[in-house]
Amino acid sequence: MASIRPLYTLFAPLKQTITSLVPWINSHKPNLDSSISFTFSSSCCSSQLRNVAASVAFNPSGNFDLSLYDDQENTEVAPPPMPPSQGRYEIVIDNDIIQRLDLSPFHNATGISSPSSAKPKEFLERTIGFTINYKREDKYDPRELSEFPDIRLWFVLLDATYPWLPVLLDWRAGELARYAAMLVPHQMSMKMGVVFNPEALELFVMNKVFVVYSWLKQNEIPMPRLKTKDMARMLGFGIGDELFDLIDKHLIDPS
Repeated sequence: MASIRPLYTLFAPLKQTITSLVPWINSHKPNLDSSISFTFSSSCCSSQLRNVAASVAFNPSGNFDLSLYDDQENTEVAPPPMPPSQGRYEIVIDNDIIQRLDLSPFHNATGISSPSSAKPKEFLERTIGFTINYKREDKYDPRELSEFPDIRLWFVLLDATYPWLPVLLDWRAGELARYAAMLVPHQMSMKMGVVFNPEALELFVMNKVFVVYSWLKQNEIPMPRLKTKDMARMLGFGIGDELFDLIDKHLIDPS
């Protein structure tokens, strides 16, 4: 009888060394463009430093329990974001849209009226991004947009309606990282930007691997494994082919 492995052994952060999981996990840092914007590192509640990190620019420091201002001398500064990709679909939302949980700006900008109406090939080429025109009640409120509950709730609804959306975002301009920040618990760091809770980020990425891979296969997109792996790598995770073999046996209908 085949052995059953715990869920958390199916993948791991790229910088983590787990020799017993070689068939499942590619633990080597991918050879991606180092100019990709927004650096993120996983964070947990323990004060112990661990060699686990998720980084969009693959420049992780591995620090945990960071203070807001990061007084440590060895803390690396997150690079500035790259500009939006030309010709991408731009979703513009404001306070009124957010408070009413109105997804019509997404529908109007993309032409996607329902989960089954999306044409993956077109959106994979042009990508999707967000402009959030949010007016704070207190102009001195220091919180980032991903720290406002009403904004996050709007993205929760969007993600629940279109769970495959992360694969269509403008990754190089940081849209995947920003999107994850709306849905995954995190802390803020002045130098490093968003610092994710590692367990929450792992579950988020695992969920998206199942959904996105199934959706790409359902729509007959070439090399769905590669595209799904690239998405996971943007958030610092390597996915082994053996996991995709399992998913092939349990494909879901994400439409």
